[in-house]
Amino acid sequence: MAGWEALHQKFGKIAWNQLFDPAIHYAENGFPVTEIIGAGWKASQKKFEMSEEGKSVYMPGGKIPQVGEVFKNPRLAKTFRQIKAEGRNGFYRGPVAEAIVAESKRLGGTVTLADLSEFQPEWVDPISTTYRGWTVYELPPNSAGIAALSMLNIMGKFPLADWGHNSTKALHLMIEAKKLAYADMLKYVGDPRFSKVPVAEMLSKDLATKRASEIDWTKASCRVTPANLISMSRLPGADTTYMTITDAEGNMVSLIQSNFAGFGSGVVPQGVGFMMHNRGGLFTLEKNEPNTLAPRKRPLHTIIPAYMEKGDTRIAFGIMGGWNQSQAHAQFVSNVVDYGHNVQWAMEAPRFTKASFDGCDVAIESRVSEATIGELKRMGHEVRVLGPYSQAMGKGQAVMRNAEGVAFGASDAHGVGQPCPRCRPFGRDSLADHRMAGQCVEWRLPRQPWIIRDLHPPLERSKAGL
Repeated sequence: MAGWEALHQKFGKIAWNQLFDPAIHYAENGFPVTEIIGAGWKASQKKFEMSEEGKSVYMPGGKIPQVGEVFKNPRLAKTFRQIKAEGRNGFYRGPVAEAIVAESKRLGGTVTLADLSEFQPEWVDPISTTYRGWTVYELPPNSAGIAALSMLNIMGKFPLADWGHNSTKALHLMIEAKKLAYADMLKYVGDPRFSKVPVAEMLSKDLATKRASEIDWTKASCRVTPANLISMSRLPGADTTYMTITDAEGNMVSLIQSNFAGFGSGVVPQGVGFMMHNRGGLFTLEKNEPNTLAPRKRPLHTIIPAYMEKGDTRIAFGIMGGWNQSQAHAQFVSNVVDYGHNVQWAMEAPRFTKASFDGCDVAIESRVSEATIGELKRMGHEVRVLGPYSQAMGKGQAVMRNAEGVAFGASDAHGVGQPCPRCRPFGRDSLADHRMAGQCVEWRLPRQPWIIRDLHPPLERSKAGL
């Protein structure tokens, strides 16, 4: 919440008290449960049943909402109204903060009102690497973004374009590069306020050359993780929301946030309408490690909005899915750079994912050829073939702006969502009327991006923008 306010204060043009109206509307009046959300809801039932408040909020009438059923959360609408009226203080102070602290105390936790009221967001400089003429940007530690850049550094040592998209050799390289990059991330990345993270060394091309030389081209490597950190690498990570936008002035936003696993921790404070996240699950109780548990410390986390640019072409993108994110980012970048895919096909092309850090297991979509999958198996990869557009591969969005200022939008077929042209400015119509303010999108063919043409008349500056 403090991050939202900081973004608004620096870049926002719409009044703060207007921003929450759509969310309040849908929390109060409800929204229909979709198939993907419904499946996640059903899978998280045990978390809701951890408390009476959890069941009351997420299991109205004592049952999980079904697909197509309208779910309402008036408690959350009340919380949003407090934030709308008071800004960050509506969350970090007052009734909402008191409810969080009371629930923590009831469960034997240690969260205090001072922990909440003293929290401040941080502005950080992105880290980056170059990949065949493109510059790719990720969040710095304590995020996992450095693993995506490390992967690209290793991949950049080899001619993937010559090998062919999702060929045996290209997939073997990327899978092995993932293992090496994630091993280094897990060993060194933590909260930089508590330990030194060797970012420059981890992103050096010399290290990439060394790590690339360790790849065995005849077989898969099954052990690259420090043994005392393997337990941490098995922790899950999911339930993330990503969105990206570009406005008429050419600004771009790449934004991601997450409750981590499932709907979160299962801890639902009284009367607030939301579940607390469980990002603390990525701490370890092992001593003297980058992610050893400590007060006011942040763990390694997987949420990584990203950018890439070359000349006047800029792309904002992100792909959700816990530990999948960095490896999916590297595959997306390769699809654009090595194979010339447009942003839509780069996002929805078949992917692999390896959720663990040790072992030879890897999941690959069935859209990859049977011959390639068979060759990978013969190299020792323990391939689990998943269905086409499997959600295990994560799901993402992207926007691109070219030198002429034309915007392109992509929404991943692995999930739900769609690129949207600019709608009517907030406050112009009732919330029930969200019609388009003009025909701004041309219908797309499969594998093609949405092309957004700004047909609107100029808006007053007070109403335009993000």
